[in-house]
Amino acid sequence: MNNDCNTTGNCINEILSVILVLQQNACPESCLDACDRPVLGGGPNCLICNTRPVMLYTCSCCGTPWSMPITKDSTVTCSGSTTECSTIFRVEKIEGNCCTFRVLADNPDTTSLNPYIATNSFFTMDCSCLCAIRCLSDTYVDCVC
Repeated sequence: MNNDCNTTGNCINEILSVILVLQQNACPESCLDACDRPVLGGGPNCLICNTRPVMLYTCSCCGTPWSMPITKDSTVTCSGSTTECSTIFRVEKIEGNCCTFRVLADNPDTTSLNPYIATNSFFTMDCSCLCAIRCLSDTYVDCVC
């Protein structure tokens, strides 16, 4: 696997930029089911979606999704399986080839139609070091707009 980061022409950064714009202009229409589909869709459980959750894969993680803590506690490490970490993120800001993500956590309310909750945990990543993203179903996340 290539561990070199490409600093030009990053298609993942371009897709993340589209996702950010869509989230900023959330729309209830639905369309093709791809990461860069032109609108955030509403579904049977969600009238208006404001988030296209993504999973990130770096060039050096051997196919393992990127994981970050759901809190700002500096003692939390994300090696192995833990409920203190998540692999689901929301695009918050893009500057050049860097993207700031909000960590999303599983919703503890099992009766809720919304699968994720917003955390106050953020990180910024150089998109040239990403080799893949996986988009999950559009959803509504409270307290993000």
